[in-house]
Amino acid sequence: MSISELVKIPKPKILSSRNDPLHIIRTRKTTHNRPATIAGPMVRYSKLPFRQVCRDYDVDIVYTPMILAREFVRNNNARLADFSINEQDSPLIVQVGVNNVADLLKFVEMVAPYCDGVGINCGCPIKEQVREGIGCALIYNPECYVRWSQLSNKIMGTALRLETKIRIHEDYDQTVDLCRRLSDAGVDWISIHGRTRTTRSSQPVNLEAIKYIVEKIKDKNIPVIANGDCFKKCDLREIAEVTKVDGVMAVRGLLANPALFAGYETCPWGCVEKFWYYTLEFGGLPYQLLQHHLYCMLENMKLEKNLLKEMMDVKNTAALIDWFETNFIFKRFGEIGFGEGSTIPYRRK
Repeated sequence: MSISELVKIPKPKILSSRNDPLHIIRTRKTTHNRPATIAGPMVRYSKLPFRQVCRDYDVDIVYTPMILAREFVRNNNARLADFSINEQDSPLIVQVGVNNVADLLKFVEMVAPYCDGVGINCGCPIKEQVREGIGCALIYNPECYVRWSQLSNKIMGTALRLETKIRIHEDYDQTVDLCRRLSDAGVDWISIHGRTRTTRSSQPVNLEAIKYIVEKIKDKNIPVIANGDCFKKCDLREIAEVTKVDGVMAVRGLLANPALFAGYETCPWGCVEKFWYYTLEFGGLPYQLLQHHLYCMLENMKLEKNLLKEMMDVKNTAALIDWFETNFIFKRFGEIGFGEGSTIPYRRK
């Protein structure tokens, strides 16, 4: 069966210098004197309200959560739960977890009109995903992986960008070989998480490995993004200086402090107010995710522990709004000073 028989991509968005992620990655060092800043994919947590908060604080490119292709292409409920956007949600990369080419091509067909690029997840180390041939399993199946990339690139052309996110092998030269083959297959840029499949997140990211890989594929002229252990803006500078990459991706760091790329050492109160606003404005965020996002931000701000515990005992959105109103000076959109505060504005009795 030919590619054209497998998939027919509807008219995609038109990429401009403003929303073309590849253009942004290639030019940020010249235009902003820094590498591109990227909010990486987090399973469940990279949904629209959080993405919008990140964009308000110097994030250039944002990813969706990893979306499982097999569910997305078959189940309308899965599509509604996993993927929502608006006109401001750009540039946007939709990340896909996939273990067969038919699902991949169908997935690309379905999301093409609503994003600026597709990223193939080859970095997820979760055992259940690896057993099914998803995530990290793919870096040990390069023939299949490279072929999928070739097919995806052929149907996407220049109308949609193709990215892939990988982890490193124990033997760095295996990763170098994979990156060179992916470049030849037409991948637009490669994101490298500086840990192996079995390296725990508590162990430091291996910047020297990323540096080695970048140096070895320099002749391919393909941008590389570094991922791992970016928790403060100073980490952005260090990662860029050591590895010489074109962009830096943060994940856990942004979950705790969406303003880290804007230079805030801890999460500013404005992030909390904006996150509340976008969540209520856009809708569709399960209560448990709302609560956990707020917990991560407020813990980063060193909210009093008794209040953190109280917040986690609140059972629904309406009650949580009341709890915020009781404990803090909680500004709404349109009020003077909304989204501008830095420290926690306790409402003391």
